Amino acid sequence: MNEEKKKALQLLKTSKGQIEGIIKMIEDGRYCIDISNQIISAQALLKKSNMLILKQHLNHCVKDAFLHDSGEEKVDEVMSVLQKLIDK
Repeated sequence: MNEEKKKALQLLKTSKGQIEGIIKMIEDGRYCIDISNQIISAQALLKKSNMLILKQHLNHCVKDAFLHDSGEEKVDEVMSVLQKLIDK
């Protein structure tokens, strides 16, 4: 596993813990603004993780595809993901 994936995995594990904490906060009837702030924090970790995965994809999968004359398809995949991020 390369460095980007290791970092992404750690961020995902951290966000998983945060999400479990958020669920407990809701179950315990905690203050809504505190819950919302925790949700924003978890979303930020997920975004960072996604960026690392995309970076890994560009540095390895897309690069390799271009070396084997099939890079255009990989670029289309990345563009599709970026479009989803923009449309949110």
